[in-house]
Amino acid sequence: MTVTASKNPDVTTPQRPPRRGRLVALSAVAGLLLAVLWSYEFVDHVIGDNVANALLGHDAKATALGGTMAGLAFAFVSGLAGTFTACNIAMAASIGPLGQASARTGTRGGLPALLRPVAWMTAGMVAVAGVYGFAGVLIGDGLPQLSTATAGGMPVRLIQSMVVFGLIGLAFVWLGLATLGVVPDPFARRPVARVVTLGALVGGFLIGRPYPLFNKLFHWAVDSGNPLYGAGAFILQSLGNLIIVLALFSLVVVLTRGRVIAWMAERPATTTAVTGAMLIALGTFSVIYWNVRLPSIFGYGWFPTMWYNS
Repeated sequence: MTVTASKNPDVTTPQRPPRRGRLVALSAVAGLLLAVLWSYEFVDHVIGDNVANALLGHDAKATALGGTMAGLAFAFVSGLAGTFTACNIAMAASIGPLGQASARTGTRGGLPALLRPVAWMTAGMVAVAGVYGFAGVLIGDGLPQLSTATAGGMPVRLIQSMVVFGLIGLAFVWLGLATLGVVPDPFARRPVARVVTLGALVGGFLIGRPYPLFNKLFHWAVDSGNPLYGAGAFILQSLGNLIIVLALFSLVVVLTRGRVIAWMAERPATTTAVTGAMLIALGTFSVIYWNVRLPSIFGYGWFPTMWYNS
């Protein structure tokens, strides 16, 4: 299978898009609007629960996990069902860096070279998810994420969510600004490191995830007492979270025989603008949703509520 080569396959530094300040502002506004419009009831329950129930063939929340294989299957399915939840939607920003990494490594290495960033990103994600699953079983109920206690009227598990997703959101914004050249970019000549780091941040979603199906999986892993089960279950959960994005990216590359990547390589300014904008928008969403909207539900501050979320 041949791949269409770009006219300039050896590009090593991205071109900065024009009007970067305007692009940053519009991306931040897009993230804010998404936080206002987001319906966790629809995404978590209508989509997430129904997908999990359909794939498992039973009520995912009510049915106990009966054994190791059932638990591992539940891990992947619940991860897939939670793809578009608020604690995972920021992973959609990975599409831009994946394409950018493929474009900057050149299109002359064939499809394996074009798809290599998928493996790099998966490696970063798996490393963080596996370590957290292993450590989570050892720590057990000592983690705020598994606690039923409250502090100041707010569940402590949600306080952990606020901290984790706030920091990850800021990291996404920083990566977006760095991509656009607004702040120094340590990954300017290291596209592989950028994708691995992004994968690690996606794996970090599990550290703050309050999603009920993940909470059930976490308790099962702790009850098993086997940290290897925890590591395996969390890796499968993360793979389920990201499989749709990775599969779509890979499918587009294969079906177009690399022409999409060649197009991106020929238009570095456009590719940089889209990549940076997605990272900033979804990073802004994470910060505002978890650190402004969530506390407002418990009486800390104010945030607009759409009628379908009341």
